Amino acid sequence: MKLLVLPGDGIGPEIVAAAVQVLKAADAKYKLGFEYDYDDIGFAALAKHGTTLRDETLQAARAYDGIILGTQSHADYPRPDKGGHNISAAFRVTLDLYANVRPARTRSFIESNMKPGKTMDLVIMREATEGFYPDRNMALGWGEMMPSPDMALSVRKITRHCSERIARRAFELAMKRRRKVTAIHKANSFHMTDGLFLECARKVAQEFPQVQFDDLLVDASTAHLVRNPERFDVLVAENFYADILSDLASELSGSLGLAGSIMAGDALCCAQAQHGSAPDIQGQDKANPVSMILSVAMLVHWLGERHQSPALLQAAQAIDAAVDATLQKPELRTADLGGTLGCKAFGERVAAAL
Repeated sequence: MKLLVLPGDGIGPEIVAAAVQVLKAADAKYKLGFEYDYDDIGFAALAKHGTTLRDETLQAARAYDGIILGTQSHADYPRPDKGGHNISAAFRVTLDLYANVRPARTRSFIESNMKPGKTMDLVIMREATEGFYPDRNMALGWGEMMPSPDMALSVRKITRHCSERIARRAFELAMKRRRKVTAIHKANSFHMTDGLFLECARKVAQEFPQVQFDDLLVDASTAHLVRNPERFDVLVAENFYADILSDLASELSGSLGLAGSIMAGDALCCAQAQHGSAPDIQGQDKANPVSMILSVAMLVHWLGERHQSPALLQAAQAIDAAVDATLQKPELRTADLGGTLGCKAFGERVAAAL
């Protein structure tokens, strides 16, 4: 199997290198046969090619079995007409990686940011190709406009097709977990757009009578995440709500740096850490690579299910276990978690734990 590795900006090259080292250790143990090709994105590509993402890179990605995507400093890129393209959005829309899967769970050996005694083990299924994002909700043009210097407008897009398929992925995942799906919405205010999303979720729920289904207003869901996170198993939401809720859930569970993430379609999957590029610690070996390592484990698991490969599934589980085994020892954590190891050394420890 061939993987496309795109190190990215800021701490991206460091955490990607650590994750690839862990993956190679899993490969050696389980005989997975991965091959790796590298390419530039972000500022490295901008300097060489005048764009943060070449069309050749994006189109070539279709031919790979999976993608490992490093962090991007999107907020610091120049305007799109100057070559500053949103890389994540381009991958999600162009390659139809519509399901941004973001788990969040507490660990007994790491202090969470929740009330004492509270635990969390949930997955947020984020629809990633439409919603209130102006760079991906129009066939041509941009979803924001300024009719006058004192007025700004933004267009939101919700479709039946995208709402039904992300709901279906959420119910399929729930069947493998605790069989509960919660649809997050604001249909009391957005009657048509969130109303359509909720209608689609309810329709799909009828196909899964074994799964308990409920829905919750997005503002109420933030309160429940803090007060009663145990009520959640799989949450499904449109792009904007899920983006916010996933950061909240991960930080509550311990740290945004402890949660993996994938962007998955029907034929391709991309591992991408949940957090940003942290340019303030770039090149200092201070980054925490856990999110990137766990994202790669999720990619391996996705490939294992797609190809019905016991070896890939075992490797994914082993990477997860190796991360937890390493994190259990406080001195082996990175500085953001109170430890003493740098990014490279932490990756080496996880690889050794495998």
